[in-house]
Formats: sequence, C-alpha cells, structure tokens
Amino acid sequence: MKRSINAIARRISYVSAAVTFAASGHTLVAQAANTLTPLQVSKIQTVSGATISPDGKHIAYTVAVPADPFTQNRPATNYLYIVDRKSGSTSVVETGVSVGGVTFRPGKASVTFLATIEKGEQRSLYEVALTGGKPTKVWSFSRGIASYEWASDGKRIAFTSFDVAKKPATPIAYAPKIYEENQVDRLAYVVDVTGSAEATRIDIPGSFYNTVWSPDGLKLAVSVAPNSNVDDMYMFQSIKVLDAGTLKPVAEIKNEGKLGKIVWSPDSKKLAIRAAHNINDPTDGQILVVDAVTGGTPTDIYKDFLGKFEDIAWTSANEIHFVASEGVKSVFGKIKADGSGFERIVAPTGVAMTGFSPANDGSVAIVANSITHPSEVFVVEKGKKELTRVTNNNPWLNEVKFGEQRVITHKTRDNAFEIEGLLILPVDYKEGTRIPVIINVHGGPEAHYSNGWLTNYSSPGQMAAGMGMGVFYPNYRGSTGRGLAFSMSSQSDAGGKEFDDIVDGVDHLIAIGIADKDKIGVTGGSYGGYATAWMSTRYSERFAAGVMFVGISNDISKWGTSDIPHELNLVHSRENMWEGKWQKYLERSPIYHVDKAQTPLLIMHGEQDTRVHPAQSLELFRHIKVRRPDVPLRLVLYPGEGHGNGNSGSRLDYNIRMLGWFQSFLQGDKKIPSLDIEKPVR
Repeated sequence: MKRSINAIARRISYVSAAVTFAASGHTLVAQAANTLTPLQVSKIQTVSGATISPDGKHIAYTVAVPADPFTQNRPATNYLYIVDRKSGSTSVVETGVSVGGVTFRPGKASVTFLATIEKGEQRSLYEVALTGGKPTKVWSFSRGIASYEWASDGKRIAFTSFDVAKKPATPIAYAPKIYEENQVDRLAYVVDVTGSAEATRIDIPGSFYNTVWSPDGLKLAVSVAPNSNVDDMYMFQSIKVLDAGTLKPVAEIKNEGKLGKIVWSPDSKKLAIRAAHNINDPTDGQILVVDAVTGGTPTDIYKDFLGKFEDIAWTSANEIHFVASEGVKSVFGKIKADGSGFERIVAPTGVAMTGFSPANDGSVAIVANSITHPSEVFVVEKGKKELTRVTNNNPWLNEVKFGEQRVITHKTRDNAFEIEGLLILPVDYKEGTRIPVIINVHGGPEAHYSNGWLTNYSSPGQMAAGMGMGVFYPNYRGSTGRGLAFSMSSQSDAGGKEFDDIVDGVDHLIAIGIADKDKIGVTGGSYGGYATAWMSTRYSERFAAGVMFVGISNDISKWGTSDIPHELNLVHSRENMWEGKWQKYLERSPIYHVDKAQTPLLIMHGEQDTRVHPAQSLELFRHIKVRRPDVPLRLVLYPGEGHGNGNSGSRLDYNIRMLGWFQSFLQGDKKIPSLDIEKPVR
C-alpha cells in the first residue's frame, strides 16, 4: 500500500502545539517536539524592505504576511509600519491592501507608497503622516504606477507605467495569443503632483526600469531596454542622463551587461552603478563609477574584489557605502569612488545582510536575517560597528528548537577551488552519528547561500532537521560571492565540473562521518532543478531520492523554449550550440543519461513557467516513465504558477509533498506517497 501524504504530514506536525494531520492508513512516529514544520513555515512573516528617513528619526518598513493556505491561494500581503526611533513606538499604516514603493517624501513629514486602496482604481501614489492617520491619495495615473521616485523638491515624481497592449484586428470570432509580439513596455513620465499639468512622457523608445533624480533636481538618470522582453531587461539596459526640464539626453553611459542599481553622488556629478563588470559577467555585483556630465564608459572601481556587492549608496561626494557577500559571510562597509579605502565597518556577525538605507545623521537601517530568524530590520548607529535589532515579527520562533548550522569547506577533485557550503544538522544531533542528508542546490548558477536563514517552502532546512535529516547547501563553482573569476569559472561547462563539485561535497560529508552514503537526497529549483535531474540520472547510483523543481532536463530544447536566450549565451554557455555543439549539449542533458536512472524522483513545475518551460519536466518524466518504468516517479504541475510558486496554497502543497518524498525514500518504506493531502486538525 502506498504511504499517504496525510500520514507523512502527521509525522511532520508540530507536536507541542498539538497540530496534527488527519491520516488514513498507518501512523508514523512524530518528529522531535518544538521543531519547525511546514505549517509554521507557511505563516512566517518576513521584512521585505526598509528605508530610514533623511534625519534618521524614523524607519518605514514592510512585512510580507502570507495568506492562509487553506482559505486563499494568493501571494503574501506587504503591510507598512513606521518606527519612531526616539520613542521606540511602531505604528501600522491601515490600508487593508498590499503596498510597495515605500519612501519618505522630501521636505515633508510623511511616507509615500503605492497601493490600490479604492475599489476599481489603478495602482496609485498615497501618503501618510509620520504621526499616523488615514492615508491620502497624492496622485493617480490612468494605467497605474509601476514605480516612482521623488525629486528633491518633494513636488515632482518620475514614474513608470505599462503601455496599453493593442489587440490585433480580426473579423473572426476567436482571439489567439500571438507569442512575443505586441508586448507591453514600461513607459516613463515626469509630473508635478502638486500642479494640474498632465504627466509628460520621456520620449525614448524601449522599456524603462530605473528613473533616478539627481540630488539637485536638474537631471534624471534612466535605464531603458530595447523592449520589454525579460532577456533584454537582464542583458541590454542602457543608461542615459536626461535634462530634467527638456527630458532630452545630455549624456550617454556606455554600460554593458546586467544592471542592478543606479545612485547619484550627493554633488550630482557622478553615478555609481551596481552592475556587471562586462557583458559576460553573470551577475550585477560590481561597483562602477562614471562622470554624469560627460558620460562614457564606467570604471569598475574594485574589480578584484573576492565577493559580491549586494547594495550601494553614496554617503559623501567621494564615498560609497555597501553591503557585500564574501563567501557565505556578509559585511557592511565603505569604499572611495576611485576604489581606494575599502573598509569593513560591520564584519561578519552571524547575520546575512541583504540591503540598507543610510540617513544624513550617519545611522543606517539594514535588512538582515540570521540562522534562527528570517529577515528583520537592524540599525547601525553612527560610529558604531554592531547591529541593533529593531523588529521582531515571529516571536514564536524563540520557542522552536533548531539544528546546528555549520560552515563546511572541501577541495574540488581537480584542486582548482576550495568550495564552501552550509550544513544544517538534525536537532539534538549526536557527534559521530551518520544521518540522511539532503543536498539543496541553488539556482542561477549565479547565486549563493549565505550563513543565515535557509528554510522556506521549497528548501527543507530546519524542517528536515526536525525530522532527523541533515541539509547541505553547496556554493559550487559558478556561485557568486567569491569574485569574478569564481562566478565565471563554470561558463561553457553546464553540468560539468560545477556538478562534480556537488558530488565532491557529498563525498566529503561521508568521509568526515556525517552522511550515510545510502541515504543521500537532492533537491533544487531552476538550475538547482537541473542539478537534481543530473544527480538523478548521470550520478543516480549516488542518490536515494530527488525532488526536482522548475528544472532543466534537455539543454537543446531549453534553448528553444526559454525567455532568456541571450543570457544563456552571454553569461552561461559563451557559445552557440548550433555552431557544431549539438552533441555536447545533448550529452549535458539529463535525458541523455536516463538509462542510468534509479533515483526515486518527484518532479514539480509551474504550468505558466516561461523561464524553464514545463516541457522540460514533461520530457524527463516521459523518458523515465518509458525507459525506466520501475523507478518511483511523479510529476506535479501547479496551475497559475510560473518559475517558482508565489501563492500560499501551492507553496504549502509543494512543501508537504517535498518533505513527504524525502521522508519516505530516505527514512521510510520507500513507497510512493498517495496523492491526498488533508486539512490539518488542531
């Protein structure tokens, strides 16, 4: 009899809170008390952004609150809060809806944000006083506001809004979808919200993403891609400096490759850009500086940095502050505009910092997470070198027992690199005990794991630790956070040495007496899904269970179905497969190695995924089903989801099915769980 998902869900229930799942079939032994469960993960509230007022007296931040997965299948709602730093009080801004674009209005004691509050309205600009009260509408636009930024006078905004799609004329009583034609660009406008004049469009062709005012209000720096294709947005945004009066270009910035952020120097003379070093750099993790008056080619001010800059801001005419990753560690520091004077202000402190906002008084608000807590707001006071926590959105986590999280390093088989990874051990782990280990592979591959919070709906983390399993997060070659050479080291070698690094990590965990070689699982999404498929075919004899999410199985058909073909070429393959490379890319495809498959594999995918088409999962499912019919296999598709699940119900469903699969094949009777999930009872 197949093990039921409800019985597995019972095993992963939160015992001390008497949360159980109604189960049909046999009963399993419950996990350790007071450990993290899928139900709890589905309720975690996370700080999604924070900004500090120019005078440093207030912090505005948003908290993402998930919907109840048993009543609403929708994304989390971002609620707005304002902290008065002098009194320590925190007030919530009552909107009843999700908000975005939170910032302080220049010259006003107020916070502005984007929201759809009134019935039937488009996304509009709202304002609320720092003393509280009901938000009032500042300005609206017929097609809604996608993003905006205030000029320093507190009167003008530059904003983007999506164009109107034109329907092809036809006399036929049928409306087909015409693929990748007539797509909607993001257009850019400027308007004085205190006046009666209509918004003026910036008359430059393409799709706009950044619109940034100079501090003196006389210029705008904008980034625009040739069109709204996601591939063009990733790879081909160009920066132009406009006269704020005429909205005509006065300088061209010759940047190339990925672009993350544009910031003006306080004297309005320079731009700092968080961007790629060049067109082949896989990430926007360098700091480039350019003269905003003359334009030209930006200078990468610290190209030999063995890390990745995550966020940047000017704090004086010649100084830039930053948050950066250095391997699995995170730092806050500063550097001069010419690349000299690199200094770490807040050294690695056991938290992973993701972004920051500086005030004129020298204080800084930072969003960061830790091993035992998701993202919160912290502050670094002027002249200080430590973080002070401001918010606490999930106090119940203080009662949860966590598995130990260790930094693990090992040499690659070719001795080219020392690889870093993070290992979560089971709760109450006894040294010397061999355990089942799930390898959790990140996507990209231009991404990395930091030594902070690692658990979410698709990452087993501390949930698996509560079930008696370990979880290993490898930063294999090609990962970010280790400098340009490391992040580019896997290019033109998909599925090659980068994935050998992952297997070397498994061997290391076995060699040091932690991992049970017969109980190794693997999971990951996107490129991590590719790794999962690869380990479940090419390296199948090494892995006892796999859960593949929005993953790649055929490198040839992926090229013909993904929405990022230029990125695939420029920062991944560095070659065109149709130029005599067909066999290479076939052999780097998991479907090519299906005859070796013996790993029980759960495949899950969003039906509306355009990055990695769901056909990638269908191909692998069908190849295994036909060629290896005895291998335990299941394919789950999520309607309405794309490249990752964004809705509460589909996230919890994924979470339970993932953990159930690993529990069954790494700890249980190695039977395919049933299809059913029942509502938990309390």
